[in-house]
Amino acid sequence: MRILAFSDLHRDLEQAWRLVERSREVNAVIAAGDFASQHRGLGEVIDVLSAIDVSTVLVPGNNETEDALRSACADWEAACVLHGEPTEIDELPFFGLGAGVPVTPWDWSFDLSDDEAAALLEDCPEGCVLVVHSPPRGYLDGSGQALGSEAILRTIEERIPRLAVCGHVHECQGQSATVGSTPLYNLGPRGTVLEV
Repeated sequence: MRILAFSDLHRDLEQAWRLVERSREVNAVIAAGDFASQHRGLGEVIDVLSAIDVSTVLVPGNNETEDALRSACADWEAACVLHGEPTEIDELPFFGLGAGVPVTPWDWSFDLSDDEAAALLEDCPEGCVLVVHSPPRGYLDGSGQALGSEAILRTIEERIPRLAVCGHVHECQGQSATVGSTPLYNLGPRGTVLEV
Protein backbone atom coordinates (compact mmCIF):
# COMPACT_ATOMS: atom_id res chain seq x y z
CA MET A 1 0.00 0.00 0.00
CA ARG A 2 1.29 3.46 -0.94
CA ILE A 3 0.48 6.06 1.70
CA LEU A 4 0.91 9.84 1.53
CA ALA A 5 1.58 10.99 5.10
CA PHE A 6 1.86 14.55 6.44
CA SER A 7 1.42 16.67 9.57
CA ASP A 8 1.50 20.25 10.81
CA LEU A 9 -0.11 22.16 7.95
CA HIS A 10 -0.96 25.05 10.30
CA ARG A 11 -3.41 26.72 7.90
CA ASP A 12 -1.19 26.47 4.80
CA LEU A 13 -3.90 26.20 2.14
CA GLU A 14 -1.47 26.16 -0.79
CA GLN A 15 0.32 23.15 0.66
CA ALA A 16 -3.05 21.52 1.39
CA TRP A 17 -3.91 21.79 -2.32
CA ARG A 18 -0.53 20.27 -3.26
CA LEU A 19 -1.29 17.32 -0.97
CA VAL A 20 -4.70 16.87 -2.61
CA GLU A 21 -2.94 16.63 -5.98
CA ARG A 22 -0.38 14.12 -4.66
CA SER A 23 -3.13 11.98 -3.10
CA ARG A 24 -4.20 10.87 -6.59
CA GLU A 25 -1.07 8.71 -6.80
CA VAL A 26 -1.50 6.75 -3.54
CA ASN A 27 -3.86 4.21 -1.95
CA ALA A 28 -4.37 6.04 1.36
CA VAL A 29 -3.51 9.24 3.22
CA ILE A 30 -2.40 9.85 6.81
CA ALA A 31 -2.79 13.31 8.37
CA ALA A 32 -1.07 13.45 11.77
CA GLY A 33 -2.57 16.61 13.22
CA ASP A 34 -2.15 20.38 13.50
CA PHE A 35 -4.33 21.49 10.61
CA ALA A 36 -5.21 24.71 12.48
CA SER A 37 -3.11 27.30 14.30
CA GLN A 38 -4.20 27.80 17.91
CA HIS A 39 -7.71 26.58 17.01
CA ARG A 40 -8.06 28.98 14.06
CA GLY A 41 -8.50 28.01 10.43
CA LEU A 42 -9.43 24.34 10.87
CA GLY A 43 -12.54 24.48 8.68
CA GLU A 44 -10.76 26.12 5.76
CA VAL A 45 -7.95 23.53 5.75
CA ILE A 46 -10.34 20.58 6.00
CA ASP A 47 -12.49 22.08 3.23
CA VAL A 48 -9.45 21.88 0.93
CA LEU A 49 -8.28 18.44 2.11
CA SER A 50 -11.78 16.98 1.74
CA ALA A 51 -11.13 16.85 -2.01
CA ILE A 52 -8.98 13.79 -1.19
CA ASP A 53 -11.09 10.79 -2.16
CA VAL A 54 -8.87 7.89 -1.04
CA SER A 55 -9.19 6.56 2.51
CA THR A 56 -7.71 9.14 4.88
CA VAL A 57 -6.83 8.65 8.55
CA LEU A 58 -6.60 11.84 10.62
CA VAL A 59 -5.68 12.51 14.25
CA PRO A 60 -6.08 15.85 16.03
CA GLY A 61 -2.96 17.82 16.79
CA ASN A 62 -2.58 20.10 19.78
CA ASN A 63 -3.83 23.04 17.68
CA GLU A 64 -7.36 21.61 17.31
CA THR A 65 -9.49 19.43 19.55
CA GLU A 66 -10.81 15.96 18.78
CA ASP A 67 -14.39 17.25 18.73
CA ALA A 68 -13.54 20.16 16.40
CA LEU A 69 -11.74 17.82 13.97
CA ARG A 70 -14.61 15.31 13.97
CA SER A 71 -17.07 18.12 13.30
CA ALA A 72 -14.95 19.61 10.49
CA CYS A 73 -14.65 16.18 8.81
CA ALA A 74 -18.32 15.21 9.20
CA ASP A 75 -19.13 15.57 5.47
CA TRP A 76 -15.82 14.14 4.17
CA GLU A 77 -16.70 10.58 3.15
CA ALA A 78 -13.11 9.31 2.82
CA ALA A 79 -12.06 10.63 6.26
CA CYS A 80 -11.71 8.63 9.47
CA VAL A 81 -10.76 10.60 12.60
CA LEU A 82 -8.97 8.48 15.21
CA HIS A 83 -8.19 9.37 18.81
CA GLY A 84 -7.61 6.28 20.92
CA GLU A 85 -9.23 3.88 18.46
CA PRO A 86 -8.46 1.60 15.50
CA THR A 87 -9.67 1.29 11.94
CA GLU A 88 -8.75 -0.82 8.91
CA ILE A 89 -8.00 0.10 5.32
CA ASP A 90 -7.83 -2.86 2.95
CA GLU A 91 -7.38 -5.18 5.95
CA LEU A 92 -4.39 -3.16 7.21
CA PRO A 93 -4.95 -2.06 10.83
CA PHE A 94 -4.40 1.58 11.80
CA PHE A 95 -4.48 3.11 15.27
CA GLY A 96 -4.48 6.83 16.04
CA LEU A 97 -3.85 9.13 18.97
CA GLY A 98 -3.82 12.90 18.75
CA ALA A 99 -3.01 15.82 21.06
CA GLY A 100 0.20 17.11 22.55
CA VAL A 101 1.69 14.42 24.80
CA PRO A 102 2.93 15.13 27.41
CA VAL A 103 1.20 18.39 28.35
CA THR A 104 2.73 21.41 26.61
CA PRO A 105 3.36 24.80 28.27
CA TRP A 106 0.64 26.54 26.20
CA ASP A 107 -2.74 27.15 27.85
CA TRP A 108 -4.57 26.98 24.48
CA SER A 109 -3.16 23.58 23.54
CA PHE A 110 -5.15 20.33 23.28
CA ASP A 111 -2.97 18.07 25.44
CA LEU A 112 -2.89 14.78 27.31
CA SER A 113 -0.72 13.64 30.17
CA ASP A 114 1.32 10.49 29.59
CA ASP A 115 -1.07 8.61 31.89
CA GLU A 116 -4.09 9.76 29.85
CA ALA A 117 -2.31 8.81 26.63
CA ALA A 118 -1.38 5.37 28.02
CA ALA A 119 -5.05 4.67 28.78
CA LEU A 120 -6.07 5.64 25.23
CA LEU A 121 -3.28 3.52 23.72
CA GLU A 122 -4.32 0.32 25.53
CA ASP A 123 -6.27 -1.01 22.53
CA CYS A 124 -3.47 -0.40 20.01
CA PRO A 125 -3.15 -3.66 18.02
CA GLU A 126 0.18 -5.31 17.37
CA GLY A 127 1.65 -4.74 13.92
CA CYS A 128 -0.60 -1.80 13.05
CA VAL A 129 0.23 1.51 11.41
CA LEU A 130 0.44 3.85 14.41
CA VAL A 131 -0.55 7.47 13.72
CA VAL A 132 0.28 9.85 16.59
CA HIS A 133 0.66 13.60 16.67
CA SER A 134 3.38 13.59 19.32
CA PRO A 135 6.63 11.65 18.92
CA PRO A 136 7.86 8.98 21.32
CA ARG A 137 10.25 10.21 24.00
CA GLY A 138 13.83 10.28 22.79
CA TYR A 139 13.03 9.88 19.08
CA LEU A 140 12.52 12.78 16.64
CA ASP A 141 11.41 14.93 19.57
CA GLY A 142 13.91 17.78 19.70
CA SER A 143 17.67 18.21 19.78
CA GLY A 144 18.42 16.55 23.10
CA GLN A 145 15.31 18.03 24.68
CA ALA A 146 13.30 14.76 24.79
CA LEU A 147 9.92 16.47 24.35
CA GLY A 148 8.14 13.26 23.36
CA SER A 149 5.86 10.84 25.15
CA GLU A 150 6.86 7.91 27.36
CA ALA A 151 3.44 6.32 26.77
CA ILE A 152 3.88 6.42 22.99
CA LEU A 153 7.41 5.03 23.30
CA ARG A 154 6.20 2.12 25.47
CA THR A 155 3.39 1.38 23.02
CA ILE A 156 5.80 1.21 20.09
CA GLU A 157 8.20 -1.01 22.05
CA GLU A 158 5.42 -3.38 23.18
CA ARG A 159 3.07 -3.48 20.15
CA ILE A 160 5.77 -3.25 17.46
CA PRO A 161 3.82 -1.33 14.79
CA ARG A 162 4.90 -2.00 11.22
CA LEU A 163 5.09 1.79 10.83
CA ALA A 164 4.76 4.77 13.20
CA VAL A 165 4.31 8.39 12.10
CA CYS A 166 4.18 11.62 14.10
CA GLY A 167 4.61 15.37 13.82
CA HIS A 168 4.43 18.10 16.49
CA VAL A 169 8.16 18.84 16.93
CA HIS A 170 8.86 21.01 13.90
CA GLU A 171 12.64 20.94 14.10
CA CYS A 172 12.56 17.18 13.38
CA GLN A 173 10.21 17.39 10.37
CA GLY A 174 11.27 15.19 7.49
CA GLN A 175 13.50 13.04 9.70
CA SER A 176 13.21 9.33 10.36
CA ALA A 177 14.42 6.90 13.00
CA THR A 178 13.87 3.32 14.09
CA VAL A 179 12.40 2.29 17.44
CA GLY A 180 13.29 -1.37 17.82
CA SER A 181 12.23 -2.72 14.41
CA THR A 182 9.57 -0.02 13.84
CA PRO A 183 10.34 2.71 11.30
CA LEU A 184 9.31 6.14 12.64
CA TYR A 185 8.79 9.32 10.61
CA ASN A 186 8.28 12.89 11.83
CA LEU A 187 6.30 14.00 8.82
CA GLY A 188 5.88 17.74 8.43
CA PRO A 189 3.67 19.51 5.88
CA ARG A 190 5.56 18.57 2.70
CA GLY A 191 4.29 15.01 2.86
CA THR A 192 6.12 11.71 2.51
CA VAL A 193 5.07 8.72 0.41
CA LEU A 194 5.55 5.50 2.39
CA GLU A 195 5.16 1.89 1.31
CA VAL A 196 3.53 -0.52 3.80
